[in-house]
Amino acid sequence: MRIQPVTPGTRPELKEQEAQILAQRGRISPLYQALLNSPPIAHGWEQMLSAVRNRSSLDDALKELVILRVAVLNNAPYEFEAHAPIALKSGVTQEAIDQLKKTPFESNHASINTSAHLYTAKQVLALKLTDTMTKEITVGDELYGQLKEHFNDQQQVDLVATVAAYNMVSRFLEALQIGH
Repeated sequence: MRIQPVTPGTRPELKEQEAQILAQRGRISPLYQALLNSPPIAHGWEQMLSAVRNRSSLDDALKELVILRVAVLNNAPYEFEAHAPIALKSGVTQEAIDQLKKTPFESNHASINTSAHLYTAKQVLALKLTDTMTKEITVGDELYGQLKEHFNDQQQVDLVATVAAYNMVSRFLEALQIGH
């Protein structure tokens, strides 16, 4: 790790904040130990990521597939390894998880048909959006129109926020070499 992590319990002024993280996460991971170097950022991060992960209108399997795909695209193995067990618990198969490492999900890509049995139509659209937002940033009208056919307004916001938030997470992890 490129910065000194904050060892839980060593800074009295962080006691309440650490308790909140423990309540939401069950532990203070290396990611949060790094974040605690900036208490305001750690607080905002916890609020945002807890909403994305725990209060989203998306089903857990779809959400975890998106998170894993962001980790693959951004070469963030710590993120991937943290979320693979959660994906399995949410009903995603190991084969579907493994396929995320090799299948391009860009719009109209021929190879998507080879893994269609692994994902629902909604999951494929979410993964296409994930690839597009992560690699190209701009989402075209055609893909977004398809999303609108399958996701209501809240689900669209939750999906876009999930992709955006986990791009932030993976980029933070990799820049600071957390988990390396």
